[in-house]
Amino acid sequence: MAFTWFKKNKDIKKRETVPVEEAFQPQNRPQEDTSPVFPKEEDQEKSNGFMNRLKKGLSKTQKVLSTDINELFAGNRKIDDELLEELEELLITSDMGVRTTMDLIQSISKKSSEISGADQLKQALKEKILTLLNSEKPYPQKITAGPRVIMIIGVNGVGKTTTIGKLAAKFVASGEKVIIAAADTFRAAAIEQLAIWAQRAGVEIVKHKEMSDPAAVAYDGIEAALARGADVVLVDTAGRLHTRKNLMEELKKIKRAISKKLPEAPHEILLVLDATTGQNALSQAELFHNALDVTGIALTKLDGTAKGGIVVSICSTLEIPLKYIGIGEKIEDLQEFDSVRFVNALF
Repeated sequence: MAFTWFKKNKDIKKRETVPVEEAFQPQNRPQEDTSPVFPKEEDQEKSNGFMNRLKKGLSKTQKVLSTDINELFAGNRKIDDELLEELEELLITSDMGVRTTMDLIQSISKKSSEISGADQLKQALKEKILTLLNSEKPYPQKITAGPRVIMIIGVNGVGKTTTIGKLAAKFVASGEKVIIAAADTFRAAAIEQLAIWAQRAGVEIVKHKEMSDPAAVAYDGIEAALARGADVVLVDTAGRLHTRKNLMEELKKIKRAISKKLPEAPHEILLVLDATTGQNALSQAELFHNALDVTGIALTKLDGTAKGGIVVSICSTLEIPLKYIGIGEKIEDLQEFDSVRFVNALF
């Protein structure tokens, strides 16, 4: 079958190519061997209301992937090239990205003879999207001694500071001793903001004066954690927009300083991305991953965006585990990513 939707929309690729400068503007669920089973909605809603908040946050994306798909089948239409073209536009609108959209369209085309209505189409999309979400490669990391060190990276304005505070609170709630290293020493008030979050979470913070060497702060943070028997060290880093090349070199220096004090560390490099930036978030992820070998992603600000499809795009394109999603300002609004709950919320 010749896909006219691809030819007619070949200019869409331009929307996915983002200049480096523009890109810097302000999970490991095992894949089952059998077809995925989606839990009943009422069972999910029992999980402390997070599912309801997630569904509310993704309501704009849900409209695209549910209401608009229903409208595709108005008048008892069958799946043909024209309908596939319209579906492609819907998926692009939700920020699935060109590559991910192509995968989804090809999967639906192969099953076209089995799909006769909107419900069947949505179920087929859910199953394929779940497969894409579970396609990331796990990052094996054994910790033989000392604390687990998590280096937090990302550009300014993505919610990095609040993510660190929420993570600290989550670890404390699970009985772990946490130390925060305030290695973003250049941004005005960054240290003070992080100190407030540390106080809220009830954890210690290691900090130097503003304009101090970030690598030295990270080094001292690991040293303090070893001396005080901490279980987790969260290392904050800078995300200055106007010095991209220098920023990457600085982050590499911090990583080397951490490794010098604790050879196996950092055990995780967590990249914080802003969901509202859509494909720019994907471009940022690629740049950071190329420089630092990112091991996991925390995606913030999913509430109120029509770009929820970026989650699928990131997981399927980069094969980096999506570990956390954020849908609000409260501490409990940062949760570990669950692909099945997320797909159900999308639809």
